[in-house]
Amino acid sequence: MYLIKTPFWLRWLYPGFVWRKPLTSRTVYLTFDDGPIPDVTPFVLDTLTTFNAKATFFCIGDNIRKHPDIFRRIVDEGHSIGNHTYNHLKGWDTEDDIYLQNFNQCQQLTDSNLFRPPYGRVKRSQASKLKKDLPDLKIIMWDVLSGDFDQDLSPEKCLRNVVNNVSPGSIIVFHDSLKAYDRLKYALPGTLDFCLKHGLSFGVL
Repeated sequence: MYLIKTPFWLRWLYPGFVWRKPLTSRTVYLTFDDGPIPDVTPFVLDTLTTFNAKATFFCIGDNIRKHPDIFRRIVDEGHSIGNHTYNHLKGWDTEDDIYLQNFNQCQQLTDSNLFRPPYGRVKRSQASKLKKDLPDLKIIMWDVLSGDFDQDLSPEKCLRNVVNNVSPGSIIVFHDSLKAYDRLKYALPGTLDFCLKHGLSFGVL
């Protein structure tokens, strides 16, 4: 069970996290979790180039280590980079010291002030310690979850999840992962096309 549209009460419970951006312009924010990996991340980059769009990539440190050329391409093409831990750790199931060490291991590669906790799950104690160590750190959550990771979801429903819920300021989650690829191939171009036709532009976090 997961929520496509982040409810107000959840944003209220965690006011120190970034759930969406202010409604000051007709800008939305595409984000991609779990890369970089071969095939899928290059597809994302090629598609973004076709639509002249920028995005933010929350990268797993071990994938950066394995695929440095793809990571470099993300940076060189003007996209934003965020930390997604080194081994995709779930904060709720991980001791704080181990979690912070894993974050720092990824941070050595990303050198970013953006962090998205894998699964969106981080203990308050972990978030507090991270912000104490890095005062300018922004913990980025989301406003719209595409559901592309859900292998029971059709590509068409994945696209509808986004286009039925996106609005100016939305932070949208996709995944540049093999698990998501079948839905991403359909939903990403559809999302880009829909947003442009409705006067929305794409920003980086």
